[in-house]
Amino acid sequence: MNEDQNMIVQKKNTELEPLLEVRNITKRFPGVVALNDVSLKFMPGEVHAVVGENGAGKSTLMKIIAGAYIPDSGTIYLSGENVSFSHPQEAQLQGISIIYQEFNLLPERTVAHNIFLGREPSKFGSLDIRQMNRQAKEVLKEIGVEEMISPTALASSLSVAEQQLVEIAKAISFKAKVLIMDEPTAALTYTEVKLLADLIGKLKDRGMSIIFISHRLVEVFDIAEKITVLKDGQLVNTVNKKDVKPADVVFMMVGRTLDHYYPPLGKAEDFGEVVLKIKDASNEIIKDINFELRKGEILGIAGLQGSGRTELAQALFGVMPFKSGTMELHGKAIAIKSPTKAIKNKMGFVTEDRKSEGITPRQPIRDNMLLTVRAIQSLFGPILKDGIRKSPKLVPMLGKQVDIRTDSFDREAQYLSGGNQQKVVLAKWLASDADVFIFDEPTRGIDVESKASIHDMIRELTKRGVAVLMVSSELPEIIGMSDRILVMSDRKLAGELAAKSSEQEIMLMATGHSNTNIKNTALAGKE
Repeated sequence: MNEDQNMIVQKKNTELEPLLEVRNITKRFPGVVALNDVSLKFMPGEVHAVVGENGAGKSTLMKIIAGAYIPDSGTIYLSGENVSFSHPQEAQLQGISIIYQEFNLLPERTVAHNIFLGREPSKFGSLDIRQMNRQAKEVLKEIGVEEMISPTALASSLSVAEQQLVEIAKAISFKAKVLIMDEPTAALTYTEVKLLADLIGKLKDRGMSIIFISHRLVEVFDIAEKITVLKDGQLVNTVNKKDVKPADVVFMMVGRTLDHYYPPLGKAEDFGEVVLKIKDASNEIIKDINFELRKGEILGIAGLQGSGRTELAQALFGVMPFKSGTMELHGKAIAIKSPTKAIKNKMGFVTEDRKSEGITPRQPIRDNMLLTVRAIQSLFGPILKDGIRKSPKLVPMLGKQVDIRTDSFDREAQYLSGGNQQKVVLAKWLASDADVFIFDEPTRGIDVESKASIHDMIRELTKRGVAVLMVSSELPEIIGMSDRILVMSDRKLAGELAAKSSEQEIMLMATGHSNTNIKNTALAGKE
């Protein structure tokens, strides 16, 4: 074998070596083994998805790799060398960046400050803001969002999706060898997910190893080449995507097949009287809102990011009240000027941003689940009719209903997985005895089995006569759950579609390309 041939063989062998390897990783928390003897290899130029139910150990493993947690035992190898990290910055400096499911931006700092936090360029001993903004714009341009996000914008002024894109830009700015994406698409629209998928393709071509965590199996099969399943902190299997189907992965995740993702839709004849009626309503952001919501109905709200979906939910609940138009609740004119007024009138609101608006992370799970009940009793007295809501059995009953995975309800909510935190938010509002529910991204960051159970739970609410308005960026969820679909575009209602309308019909209307055929479809569904 000549020298050139030997170099070729050596290069091929090098390419077969994992860029990152974890061996026999174990991590315990009080009362739970989060990871038990997990070993995995992550190859260069490959997208490796890690999936599993909430509490399976995915985020714990990623935090160990990224230096946020120290394992109780086990080793990490980066480019064949044994490494250990006691702080995330150490991992970043060695080429491991992570985009967490929950954001880590400083809200009162600019986008540029957040991207280069702790690495700000200086000139003559002072912060060089112009240079920092230029560099930030280059990073934003690299991921294709320079027209959407300004380097000088405050992080607090950005939408959830825009904040996620800044997190991605921040990770990219470290010139990482390994990029961990923990639910990066949870708050992104279809267009933004496509943008992210294109970016991941470019990063792969550079030889980067991408670790992709998502509950959206459609995206896993679109983006990843390899899939690892974790369950209860243990490795179930690692498979090549081409060798399995989504149903196979679901079976590995939950240990059984799921008969359905969505419960049967409601029937028009079962819907009751109009519970909520909005006419010609507007505020500073959304304009000319008109719709009716009936008892026992799920009304889906679809639209692209920035279309006004969340702002509509906030206006209805009094967070950003309507300034004009009329609102009727149970046939009576009412002005909901604050969340307090909405709660008093038996409205519930599950927000999309659980971290800052849904839970108090350092409070026990129990206290979080009782927040709404205690607020109602404190503000308005005993307006709840159901005596069970004052019973000590309420918390375990709610926990069972939404399937919160914890060994104790006295544990602080911050130690739950993101999905379990979302279940706490759901439980908090289920305890409120509301008869109108607004769900904004109710299954964001939730695993497939929990999604199915939450969908069943929402449908059960409607069977008890509750009226539901549900905002979702996941079109399959909108189609699978909605008895009618309202589509928002440019901060207005673009139109209404019948149940089971197609993704194409929704996207056409959301992008301002609705036509007569689509309108006819909507009208036909109402007859």
